[in-house]
Amino acid sequence: MQLFYNPDINSASKEFSFDKEESKHIVKVLRKKEGDVLHVTNGLGNLFHTEIILASDKKCTVKITQTETQKPTGFRLHLAVAPTKMNDRFEWFLEKATEIGVHEITPIICDHSERKVIKTERFDKIIQSAMKQSLQFHLPKLNEPISLKDFINQEHSGNLCIAHCEETDKKLLKEVVKPNEAYTILIGPEGDFSEKEIELALKNKYIPVSLGNTRLRTETAAVVACHSVVFANE
Repeated sequence: MQLFYNPDINSASKEFSFDKEESKHIVKVLRKKEGDVLHVTNGLGNLFHTEIILASDKKCTVKITQTETQKPTGFRLHLAVAPTKMNDRFEWFLEKATEIGVHEITPIICDHSERKVIKTERFDKIIQSAMKQSLQFHLPKLNEPISLKDFINQEHSGNLCIAHCEETDKKLLKEVVKPNEAYTILIGPEGDFSEKEIELALKNKYIPVSLGNTRLRTETAAVVACHSVVFANE
């Protein structure tokens, strides 16, 4: 099944049109025509079975013939990750975490962050593409960048964890995670969190966790954390 994404449709819609860029891709590249079936999600858990009624490369229009709803997972995972110096490494994380099953992502700016200016428009497209590729109907939420201090001072439900590299008493994440619960996990930059940031997190009831015996890059650590939580809920 090839999956398309359109955030503007809902269960009350009877028909809709794709934008010019998507219409051109459907008609010119994929060579779809009137009567062909397209599967579309709005990223909110709905799968729409549609039939093309106008195969125009400027405005491809479909009618909805059937709607399915995918139930949300019993757990929830929010990853707060420091952007990497090289954008492609953070984009790799976004793609893989979406494929694995993350629910929410927040780029956090830390004391040791080498990249502090973030443009999320391209990140959104990568997440959308990964959702479609992995045939999921829930689009992960991507938040605007925020300082670690401001993030910690926000209210976050469920279990709070910070994965850092300091040689202190930490629990393995896989020993902390339980099925059907909510988790917010902090992943630091290449230079790790500063001592001040770790102290702030601990004061705000974040549990220090380890992701294993080896020292991981930021994007690898984030993917490992994501997989650990999702795997515990399989």
